Amino acid sequence: MTTGTHTEAVGRTGVWLVGARGSVATTAVAGCAAATAGLHPPTGMVTETAPFAGAGLPPLASLVFGGHDTATCPLPKRAEGLTVAGVIPHGLTAAVAAELRAADAEIRPGGPLPGDTRTEEELIASFAADLTDFRIRLELDRVVVVNVASTEPASGGAELPPSSLYAAAALRSGCPYVNFTPSTGLRHPALADTAAASGLPHAGRDGKTGQTLLRSVLAPMFLQRALTVRAWSGTNLLGGGDGAALADPAAAAAKNAGKERVLADVFGHAPEGEVHIDDVPALGEWKTAWDHIAFDGFLGSRMVLQTTWQGCDSALAAPLVLDLARLTARAHETALSGPLDDLAFYFKDPEGEAPAGLADQYARLVAFAARLGEAR
Repeated sequence: MTTGTHTEAVGRTGVWLVGARGSVATTAVAGCAAATAGLHPPTGMVTETAPFAGAGLPPLASLVFGGHDTATCPLPKRAEGLTVAGVIPHGLTAAVAAELRAADAEIRPGGPLPGDTRTEEELIASFAADLTDFRIRLELDRVVVVNVASTEPASGGAELPPSSLYAAAALRSGCPYVNFTPSTGLRHPALADTAAASGLPHAGRDGKTGQTLLRSVLAPMFLQRALTVRAWSGTNLLGGGDGAALADPAAAAAKNAGKERVLADVFGHAPEGEVHIDDVPALGEWKTAWDHIAFDGFLGSRMVLQTTWQGCDSALAAPLVLDLARLTARAHETALSGPLDDLAFYFKDPEGEAPAGLADQYARLVAFAARLGEAR
């Protein structure tokens, strides 16, 4: 598989997944292998569409996976579970078993584990050593660290939460970083100066896969049609690991902050209404999101729009993770640094200054891909 018009030899790019044995990571590894082998089309991968053909992105076949996780279930077994849940097609796990085993062999213990006595510095040094070993031993051109771990409660103190320990390790080992979760990551104040001095590109925060994706389309529509939104309320029913993690009110608050940002950015204020998240274990890997939008029309006529989004979060997120790894790797290759605000298309709570509407974000993304293609 080739990408763009480059004729030089293509090296290999490492994709280091924090939360490497979770549903999103497992789906991304299996999906990349399936697309590379021609077993399934790369549905949902924006970087596989025509506007990105000349961007010089690393081919899917050149991606090498590894990661950190505190879980021990091997990736092939995890993929079997996702097959039972209806996320991964029947027969695919067996077809890409070699790729799953290869990725699983590159997963290292994360932390801090229960009873872990290591200091923050010792944890960061250990994680950074794993990253450096991965890059050198496998002769990779570069390694992109992507956080796809479960959402952690918002950080309020000087102590670095796990997501920030991994982000600090990425900086220390010279790896660009993507935060696909609402967790703190690089946004901890203690890492601000280090991130700025690192010369590394980074992107985040919180992947935009469903309800907020729809909000980023509908909110500009109301604004552009001069329809006054009086209230916008939402409910999420989640199963699986995401639902369990977000049952913690502090973690749910971190998640909702990104969900609500798009409305405030589009309208200039936050409309009345909140987002509620309910853990429904019976839903497994699937989620349902409802929105209730109350708005005024001409002469004050009161109207309502209701939407229902039902989907599999892992199948929605995995292609975006692959997109972001490729785009960030290419940004690093072209010596870009700092927050990649042109990748706001992918996030609820994006870095830097970026428009909130999806159409404007997509235009920025396509222009970014063109610039990447011009950089040789």
